[in-house]
Amino acid sequence: MGAADKGSGVQFEDFLPSMARKLGVEGLIEELCKGFELLMDPGAGKITFRSLKRNAAMLGLGELRDDELSEMMREGDLDGDGALDQMEFCVLMVRLSPELMQDESHRAFQC
Repeated sequence: MGAADKGSGVQFEDFLPSMARKLGVEGLIEELCKGFELLMDPGAGKITFRSLKRNAAMLGLGELRDDELSEMMREGDLDGDGALDQMEFCVLMVRLSPELMQDESHRAFQC
């Protein structure tokens, strides 16, 4: 993908800000951890492309194409191992939620 494609990311309804307001930061982190557990490959202990594709429908992402799922994996894979560990997944979810960072609830993430 070229630089011009960078803005054409996956579109989805962003529930993180309302979850953060309702659950608080600890509750939001707990829910992100549950999402990670749902999507991960139990054998690898990480989210792989195959486990994401197989389990994405549980999180309302079932309509995404393979190239869109691959882009999500690339964007979140901070260590370049081709999979997402729990920390990479949580960082990706927060990064995909620009409203969360504009909301008051983001202050708890600051040191």
